[in-house]
Amino acid sequence: MNLTKILSVVFFAVAMFFGYLLWKGVDDVVETKKRIALLEAATIEKLTMLRDAQLAYQASNGKYASSWDSLRMFIEGGTIWLVQRTETTKLLDYGAEQITVKFDTLGSVGVMDSLFNARKYPDFNIDLLPVVPGSGGKQFEFFADKVEKTGGYLVNVFEIRDPSPINPKRRANNNEKALKVGSRTDASTEGNWK
Repeated sequence: MNLTKILSVVFFAVAMFFGYLLWKGVDDVVETKKRIALLEAATIEKLTMLRDAQLAYQASNGKYASSWDSLRMFIEGGTIWLVQRTETTKLLDYGAEQITVKFDTLGSVGVMDSLFNARKYPDFNIDLLPVVPGSGGKQFEFFADKVEKTGGYLVNVFEIRDPSPINPKRRANNNEKALKVGSRTDASTEGNWK
């Protein structure tokens, strides 16, 4: 074998090695982004479920649950009242309308059967509901309180937040953009992923 053939084989092997490293680097970035997207989608689903449970808790108790334990007890044993609202409008002689609102309680249904039934969430596990997906067992941070608004009236607020985001962009500035639902300062029940 002459020197040209040997160098050709060596350069070809080196080019293949660098080509593999380039492909592997790009593939790792793509797979990491896919993993982050899947984990964030699972986190958003859990935050949505927790928000629904908080809204039902607030409708039944007049305030939001401040801990996972109190919310869990409500999910397992609480009830949601089924109320029918009917409005009748009567036109008065002088052109004004008189609206009569009537509420009728039709019955109740368990929170677990209503919000977390097998049809809606076939793989629902209440023990894993407060656990952040992909976090190694860390639980969401719960906050609930009353906040005084302009005019002196108190508003119930809650916030459920991911304590350690997987996405590096959400970890910036002390987890400032971590996935969360609700607000500590406003009467909002929206998530920050919208």
